[in-house]
Amino acid sequence: MALDGTLCRVGFALGNELSDHVTEKVNYLWLAHSRLRVANFGPELRVGPAPLDIRGTSRIWQDGKVLWEKPFLPGEANTSHSLANLEHHHFKYAIFRQPGDLHVHMFGTATLSVADGVKTQAGDRFEISSPDFGLPLINTLEFAPATGLQTIHTH
Repeated sequence: MALDGTLCRVGFALGNELSDHVTEKVNYLWLAHSRLRVANFGPELRVGPAPLDIRGTSRIWQDGKVLWEKPFLPGEANTSHSLANLEHHHFKYAIFRQPGDLHVHMFGTATLSVADGVKTQAGDRFEISSPDFGLPLINTLEFAPATGLQTIHTH
């Protein structure tokens, strides 16, 4: 946000959010709790407008081999709402227009490894890539020793 509260978009990047579907299955009301995990974006920032039709690939590497892989199709050409509409509804509230604030909006895809029965383990690498965004985003799954909570770390 500019000092007067005006929206200033910096750019677009790949993002990777880890959702704990084991927690979510315990109680559907824990959907938000299942997403209280580390989320990463990058490693490159695309300045200027995002492509309307983005094509990419999600992969999970386990023991040096691709365990799971699927394409994803985000971008305004493949979504129900335009970016302008989403921004309008988010930034119409003054609380979201505070000078100096930084907002990161993550737009999902219907690409879920859990839907295919994939079981991940510590050391698995999650890779999100799209030619429109340069280098792939790669995260490694680790478990916090004291809590057993899942977390991911960016390379």
